[in-house]
Amino acid sequence: MAFSILVTYNCIINIYSHYYNPYSSLRKVKLINERKNNMIRKPDRKHKLLNKIVLVVFGNLFYALGVNVAINPLHFYSGGFTGIAQLIRMFMLEIMHIPQIPGLDYLGVIYLLINLPFFFLAYRVMGKSFCMETLLSLLISSAFLSFIPIPNPAIISDPMLAAVVGGIGSGVGAGMVLRAGSSQGGQDLIGVCLAKTHPNFKVGMIGIIISICIYTICLFIYDIPTVLYSIVFAAVTGICVDKVHAQNIKLEAVIFTKKSGMANAIMTELKRGVTVWDGEGAYTQDNSHVLVTVISKYEEPLLKDILAKIDPDAFVVLTDNIRIVGNFEKRFNA
Repeated sequence: MAFSILVTYNCIINIYSHYYNPYSSLRKVKLINERKNNMIRKPDRKHKLLNKIVLVVFGNLFYALGVNVAINPLHFYSGGFTGIAQLIRMFMLEIMHIPQIPGLDYLGVIYLLINLPFFFLAYRVMGKSFCMETLLSLLISSAFLSFIPIPNPAIISDPMLAAVVGGIGSGVGAGMVLRAGSSQGGQDLIGVCLAKTHPNFKVGMIGIIISICIYTICLFIYDIPTVLYSIVFAAVTGICVDKVHAQNIKLEAVIFTKKSGMANAIMTELKRGVTVWDGEGAYTQDNSHVLVTVISKYEEPLLKDILAKIDPDAFVVLTDNIRIVGNFEKRFNA
């Protein structure tokens, strides 16, 4: 299952990078031809939208498969709001003995309901654009969690294998959703709201606190191995999320261009500061502009759009994982 998820994910990324990425080999040929005719245009918004939809849908599908097929049959628990929904579902079915509706699992419904109050909070703090994309992803995730059946008996009976496979599926799926610039709701909604109002607050702290509470409760309900396997699932999920989508990464961009207007475009379209020097090529002795700016990983495609529009021949050096000390505005929407 884990292998098939990774293969499917790579196929999706390769196909859409090949046909819809404006910087793929096919698109580069088109870009060169348009450059000769002074007809350089921005990438098609329809292709970007289609790419985002595919990532959100398949990402939520993989996430739900990891939870429902791998860990739910063995009573392992996820962290965050999914884990809260699992605990409420267990209380309803095993303690209150509420009958299960055929073809519908309560997990997705509960997950949606506990997200709604925080969604309205995020709407007030973060604005309409961020929340509409999150709502769409939340509805898709809830639907998959509700209608993907939980196998009985478990397909993966080995507990360690189930934790690892489930973590890979959920992590790759959650990473794809984040890579699309969307969110699955949950603790992310609380985290980004607090980070918006309190700049020094770390978004991941909410998830850590919730997960500690969930696994403490599980320790009293189940046994220590169940809690440990659940923690393995959460750890693998987090690692896979980071591999698919690098969160909170800052990029330093050093741009060498002979065209004017690049700095103004970056400040206007990206709302980022730019430092400009006048440079000279050591070999050609041609004058050029040297621009330095710092952007987030989300904003890299937008910077490439600006480069393609103003100076496709610009030379750019991008440095990942730089450390920022001082005033750097956090952005939560792609």
